[in-house]
Amino acid sequence: MASDDLYDLVVIGGGINGAGIARDAAGRGLRVLLCEQADLAQATSSASTKLIHGGLRYLEHREFRLVREALTEREVLLRAAPHIIWPLSFVLPHDSSLRPAWMIRLGLFLYDHLGGRELLPGSRRHDLRRSPLGNALRRDLQTGFSYADCWVQDARLVVLNAIDARERGARIMTRTRCTGARRRDGCWEVTLEAAEGGQGVTVRSRALVNAAGPWVTDMLDRIGGVQRRSALRLVKGSHIVVRRAYEGDHAYIFQNDDRRIVFAIPYEGEFTLIGTTDVDYRDDPAKVAIDEAERDYLLRAVNRYLRAPLSADDVVWTYSGVRPLYDDATANASAVTRDYVFDMDGAAGEPPLLSVFGGKITTYRRLAEHALERLSQQLGWAGRPWTAKAPLPGGDIPGADFEGFLASLRREFPWLPETLARRYARAYGTRSRKLLNGASSVEDLGRDFGAGLHEAELRYLAAEEWARTAEDVLWRRSKLGLHLTAEGIQAVDDWFRRRADDAPASGGPEYAVG
Repeated sequence: MASDDLYDLVVIGGGINGAGIARDAAGRGLRVLLCEQADLAQATSSASTKLIHGGLRYLEHREFRLVREALTEREVLLRAAPHIIWPLSFVLPHDSSLRPAWMIRLGLFLYDHLGGRELLPGSRRHDLRRSPLGNALRRDLQTGFSYADCWVQDARLVVLNAIDARERGARIMTRTRCTGARRRDGCWEVTLEAAEGGQGVTVRSRALVNAAGPWVTDMLDRIGGVQRRSALRLVKGSHIVVRRAYEGDHAYIFQNDDRRIVFAIPYEGEFTLIGTTDVDYRDDPAKVAIDEAERDYLLRAVNRYLRAPLSADDVVWTYSGVRPLYDDATANASAVTRDYVFDMDGAAGEPPLLSVFGGKITTYRRLAEHALERLSQQLGWAGRPWTAKAPLPGGDIPGADFEGFLASLRREFPWLPETLARRYARAYGTRSRKLLNGASSVEDLGRDFGAGLHEAELRYLAAEEWARTAEDVLWRRSKLGLHLTAEGIQAVDDWFRRRADDAPASGGPEYAVG
């Protein structure tokens, strides 16, 4: 990359907000570069509860604008990516000691009607003594309510936005750290450095977006001549995964005695995902991890409701993330706004800097639109919003009919085992055909590392999705790490190490460009 390259926009951060902004900007014809210091979605964006939802509990905090926007976005995103996003039914058992039934019914009425719901079913009341939805619950729980939201493969959502950005002309540089930026000669001068070492490079840009998530204020400290105006509040959210705790495809939303809620969600076929916590966090975001108190909190919360209680011995995996929220001075971490806030820096005639605070995965697309609107007002860019009706890569499934698409994939590749066909269809959608190109038998997919992970998939992920390590594949591009043996995980790690050893010398961050 030559030092005199000029971009319209440089985006710092490869989480959902950065990838969404890069995609939107590239689709408007802008010349875009995105840099990410590690892997795409390595931090907050792969540590969510994996939901595309309005946020039922946010109604209690009167966040009506946020809930309305999120409810509208559920169906926009469901149409855009029906392979990685799908409807999920949530069951809320009623405990009269926590919230009165009328409050829940009112909240669900608003939830049904605020967002212009078309695809998802409305809420219902259930007699848990007669419904199978109550089979896993304490016998004294008599009434429950159900409503619909959506599930999402969160890290894949980030990757698909980055792929779309790249295919629309953006340059995506993973494992490339922005070490600083300064205004010079009417542009931003941005310095980049590859994580693996090599010669650093400098690029110029007409605008700069700081979407560094938990590191957004750290990044501001590395940008010359900028004053901080918005405050960041880091809130840790942790999850536990246990062996399947109940039968059925529905999730539960449990009210806790601290007025928070905890989800229990079917996960990866064989497991149940339980989360999340809300704990103020003041340490290094890269070192975030669950602690014993959080684990016990989640177990106590679900054991208030489950007929067969869970213990710490049932936990097979945990993960934690740090939410980079806008600090609205709320005392309770769980009540801090999840809405997004922009901090704009730059006088008239100066190249602007837009820093992103807060946000939810559900509203990332609208956040990106609003970010481009703000920048366009200052720079006079002419591009118009376009992402509302544009499918994400692999999501161009006719009628958003996933099961119909899966049936057609099975007809096209009749030799593909049913479980593998479904997993490919879920992960890659219509791009499964690119992964399977040239294969006419399972043997053509190459070595099986276990759990249906073949070498052909590793090659695809390395070539198309910036995967560079076993962790990238097993815990972000997929969750196959839950299903593989220790020997299988080591074999995948060895495969990537051999690939790195065989790769040519990088000469700098350019090697990180997919």
